[in-house]
Amino acid sequence: MRLVKFILTCLFFYLLLKAPGFLLGKPIPASLISMYMFFIVITVLLVMTITDDGAKGLFAPIRALVEDPSKRLARNVVFVILPVAAAFIAYDGGDGKNPPSELRATHPAPPALARAYGKTFDLAKLENPFRKIEKQDPEAFKALVKEGGEVYFKNCFFCHGDKLDGHGHYAHALEPKPLPFTGNDTIAQLQESYVFWRILKGGPGLPREGGPSISAMPAWENELTEEEVWKVILFLYDYTGNTPRSWS
Repeated sequence: MRLVKFILTCLFFYLLLKAPGFLLGKPIPASLISMYMFFIVITVLLVMTITDDGAKGLFAPIRALVEDPSKRLARNVVFVILPVAAAFIAYDGGDGKNPPSELRATHPAPPALARAYGKTFDLAKLENPFRKIEKQDPEAFKALVKEGGEVYFKNCFFCHGDKLDGHGHYAHALEPKPLPFTGNDTIAQLQESYVFWRILKGGPGLPREGGPSISAMPAWENELTEEEVWKVILFLYDYTGNTPRSWS
């Protein structure tokens, strides 16, 4: 029966996508599985209905269930089970879906001191060493911004997007989603020292109030130099037209 073959084929691909999680402990994100299964189902449907005979064979059982008077009991059972199943999936009152007992802080308070690159930074007093060049030598500052952009597009845009809007290639698979740098409600509200700390420590360095969904951003102190981090920060503010927040 072609309908059974269609169901088994889709089930095979679903289990194949779930296999890395079952066998290796490295599951594919549910959002990616949903996206892949959408295209798989469409592709299988197209292949199995490419001819008229194939389409008739695939949909014949469904048509018989709806139109055949002798299948009235089965039809009624299916029409009861399907809405109930859909309602359960939509509601899904499982304990694992309950809202967190406390809200996640989007911008959790940083520590007073941060250790990186073999030294300790006082975040309350820390300033971007390249910021003063913006007025002293605008051409040199533009070169620094360009260098920061190059670092960004080599490392950061995959999640934060080529327009810095949080819509990078990997963003849809992350929870929570990467924040956009555009607008006036993210980096415009932050000091450069705070952005420096967040880039250095990433999700692993967030304090408790940063949970329960910890950021997926890696700790870039292991990948970027101190100068590269500061240049990226110059680029973030320059590209989005924002001005870093300061104590003054």
